[in-house]
Amino acid sequence: MTHHANSPLHRGDAAAVLFALGFPSLLTWVYFAWLPEAAPAWQQPVYALGKTIQFGFPVVWVLAAQRRRLAWSRPRSAGLAEGLVFGAVVFAVAVGVYQAVLRPAGTIQSAGPAIQSKIASFGVGTFAAYAALGAFYSLVHSLLEEYYWRWFVFGQLRDLMPWPAATAVSSVGFMAHHVILLGAYFGWFSPWTLVFSVGVALGGAYWAWLYHRSGSLFGPWLSHMLIDAAIFAIGYDLARPLFRS
Repeated sequence: MTHHANSPLHRGDAAAVLFALGFPSLLTWVYFAWLPEAAPAWQQPVYALGKTIQFGFPVVWVLAAQRRRLAWSRPRSAGLAEGLVFGAVVFAVAVGVYQAVLRPAGTIQSAGPAIQSKIASFGVGTFAAYAALGAFYSLVHSLLEEYYWRWFVFGQLRDLMPWPAATAVSSVGFMAHHVILLGAYFGWFSPWTLVFSVGVALGGAYWAWLYHRSGSLFGPWLSHMLIDAAIFAIGYDLARPLFRS
């Protein structure tokens, strides 16, 4: 998906980007800080409404405010190959380190109950339902995040500042809502919250760089998809007691 980089910018573009940078963190804070113990009947509609606003805003802004045309960029072999390699390497390292080091040491098992509670709030109580949730996040939600963070946030920032600065700012925004999520699972002052948050920022920076060079979201999406699959593979091990109950 692309827009015309040389189109004149709307005077509210900076405000729109600030909103886009901050809204996911606000939504995550509401969902994880305000409603962690609420019934699924409350959590699910709030989550659905928030995600609708988040992912609907960029298209509405570009079409209605900027009056730009939208178009899909075809995948390029170099971008796809690079995204595949990056995602596969991170997948292998993440799962390998978890199985060989973290799991035997019980390093992050303390996050298990919080992860199980959050999964249950989605109405997920079986392996099949968990696999379906993992497939949705890996295939669909990863694409939506790439469209939001790389195409819109990074793309708009790139029209306002040099691309290295746009990469840094968009990656910090991408990291911010993950900090809230990780803090809820591992604790605000846990070293794992810091380590994983930095990893998210570096991943976001790489995907912005790949998008900038390839001009297509397909490479970043493929890479993001594989890493989300690794997260759900590890998450399954932490959530297994939920499926045995």
